[in-house]
Amino acid sequence: MFIPQVIPLVAAGIIWSWLFASTGLINQALRALGLGRFATAWLGDYHTALPSVGMIGAWVEIGLCTMLLLAGMAKIDGSLYEAARLDGAGPIREFVSITLPSVRQEIVVCLTVTIIAALSSFDIIYISTQGGPGNSTMVPGLQIFYLAFTENRIGVASALAVVLMVLVLAVILPVQRLGRNEE
Repeated sequence: MFIPQVIPLVAAGIIWSWLFASTGLINQALRALGLGRFATAWLGDYHTALPSVGMIGAWVEIGLCTMLLLAGMAKIDGSLYEAARLDGAGPIREFVSITLPSVRQEIVVCLTVTIIAALSSFDIIYISTQGGPGNSTMVPGLQIFYLAFTENRIGVASALAVVLMVLVLAVILPVQRLGRNEE
């Protein structure tokens, strides 16, 4: 489960491009299950390209987040659950009252890492769609690259990079505050 975190993102992009191709494994599986009407060129369709690339990014991050959450849950004292059961708490109440507050710091770390990866994504998108079809997967990191290295507009690319950094900070700082409250 942790393998996606350690393989190069370029390799992940290439593998998922093959899987998402019109004749790729995902479409072949859909056709084999009799769901051929759902088969599409996932990375070549305006409506499915960005969600497909997002799924690749989620696949890459899921191993780290899973390990963090498992480590956080392992530190929870079992007597807390036992006491909650004696008080009549069910599984949902245990989760909301014990598990969730106990892993709040780990959730904040997962959110922070995932949000930063999503907002600054470049390599997977460049390898799998290069911003297309059209501009449907043109994310800021890719736009910065194109402005700087293909259009030779270094100043605009630098300004966009600063705006991206401010955007990342604007999104991450409230998430970080969530982790500090109620301690």
